[in-house]
Amino acid sequence: MRNNFLIFVVLIIGMGTMTYGKTIQLDYKATFGIFGTVGTIQNRLIQDKKSYTIKTTVKLAGLAKMLMGGQTEEYISKGHMQDGLMISDTYMMTSRKKEKVTEKAYTINHKKKYVQKRYRKWVKGKLVKESIEKLAFYAKDDLLTLYFNLGHAIKEKNKRYLFKAVGLEKQKGRVYITVPGEKGNYSYIKDLGKGAVLYAKALIHQRNFRKKKGDILLAVGSDGFISKSVIKDILMYGDAQLVRIK
Repeated sequence: MRNNFLIFVVLIIGMGTMTYGKTIQLDYKATFGIFGTVGTIQNRLIQDKKSYTIKTTVKLAGLAKMLMGGQTEEYISKGHMQDGLMISDTYMMTSRKKEKVTEKAYTINHKKKYVQKRYRKWVKGKLVKESIEKLAFYAKDDLLTLYFNLGHAIKEKNKRYLFKAVGLEKQKGRVYITVPGEKGNYSYIKDLGKGAVLYAKALIHQRNFRKKKGDILLAVGSDGFISKSVIKDILMYGDAQLVRIK
């Protein structure tokens, strides 16, 4: 279970409409198969015509909190606006668990089209590991901007899209998004419910998902943000679900 839930929640936080000069708060409750409610996800988007900041905080609860040693995750994306889309300049992922802190910090050089990643690990406040590398791929999106941008990036239904996002090195940044036609919506309604303005499916690859890949089912509400999302049958644990509560 260790990383399934944390990867899941950051991948599905938003599929939103651009709202300039405002702060948007999006909160979700997460459930995970046999474990029941496993945590909450708080997302804050601050945006104007020139720049944006997205901050996502994952807090575990109940059995999940105990099994993962009280681990918390924080994701921060900062960048600029271009043609109505958020373009990531920096992306940081920080994990805290007891006396250990790990940090992955990405800097995107759009002029030279490369991404630099810095990894650091502290134990009891002491830096014990640090490395810097250039990724094998370039992307304008990170995991947060990818899904907040999709409301603008998806123009047609009944189509499969390929996007790239920083934070998914194992699959070279690639994320496939499938958007069904109207007739195809019926297969999504069973898991996601009726009333969504858009249904979609994101394909990711993680070693703990059954068959080493997972389809994330997405339902988008009338305000342009994710209302519910599901990953089906994660190994022995069952379905992971995220439901918007604010």
